[in-house]
Amino acid sequence: MTTAVTAPERAGSAPDGTPVHRWVLERAGTRVAVLDYGGILQSVEVPDRDGVRADVVLGFDDVAGYVDCPSPYFGALIGRYANRIAGGAFTLDGRTYRLPRNNGTNCLHGGERGFDKRVWDAEPAADGHGVRLSLVSPDGEEGFPGRLAVSATYALDAAGALRIEYRAVTDAPTVVNLTNHSYWNLGGAGSGRAGGHRLRIAAGHVTPLDGDSVPTGPPAPVAGTRFDFREPREVGSGYDHNFVLDHGASGASVAAELYDPVSGRVLTVTTTEPGIQLYTGDAFDAGPFGPCEGIALETQHFPDSPNRPDFPSTVLRPGEEFRSVTTYGFGTADDRA
Repeated sequence: MTTAVTAPERAGSAPDGTPVHRWVLERAGTRVAVLDYGGILQSVEVPDRDGVRADVVLGFDDVAGYVDCPSPYFGALIGRYANRIAGGAFTLDGRTYRLPRNNGTNCLHGGERGFDKRVWDAEPAADGHGVRLSLVSPDGEEGFPGRLAVSATYALDAAGALRIEYRAVTDAPTVVNLTNHSYWNLGGAGSGRAGGHRLRIAAGHVTPLDGDSVPTGPPAPVAGTRFDFREPREVGSGYDHNFVLDHGASGASVAAELYDPVSGRVLTVTTTEPGIQLYTGDAFDAGPFGPCEGIALETQHFPDSPNRPDFPSTVLRPGEEFRSVTTYGFGTADDRA
């Protein structure tokens, strides 16, 4: 079985001139490229039902593309807090922290300069099948408290599945919510709209949102609504919502399955996280990709959890370790008959 983690190659420069490198992982028919800029998943190449390979995540050939078109967060590692914090503020242990309002009145994906805009330290993963990225976010960065030491390990398992393991520790109470923001098009990047993909999400509830995409109340049942993906159906468009996974906090389980009837490619998402954000990219207005050409499936804690004590907690305290694992499995199916 072929296994390879190539030596990093120079891929360009960050806006401040810091060199950026690309790491390529290959195992069991899957080939993945990861940038140390933003922890970006630059490409994922897998075969279709006929053995034809294609890159199934949206992205750019060079670093400049990500720098010039950052708003959709193509393939990036998101932190300190993925999704929205309402009003750009939260209170923890009686103290209120003010954050950048970079999404209307809300803080989105860690603020103006989140983890997606940092150059991470990178080294081969201990098991030899991946790359370990790490950084330190100083106390007060983007308004968040505590010195946060973070790592994210991208690795391919023996079946060619991509496993991302996130870890973090802090020296002061803080909030943490990490995810990867890849857009999937199983027909291949640039092949057109992905709305015809069939999707199953193992979620009986969704968090209802206001016009600013902030939760308005407790999770609502999906039964009888357009949010019911408990049985596979076409994705369509018009989604940017957090689904409450049925497994709760019981450990890793299948969160979603995405299938492209044309190519036969299947993506299976397994996670330890309690939620998954379905975003159909309707608002794409920059770069080479049009609306709904990619589908984001962001494993996460819920939006605005720091302001919602009824949601699963995102608080991390000294002496604790944040740990989260999401795996993207690849396969094919044939329903042409």
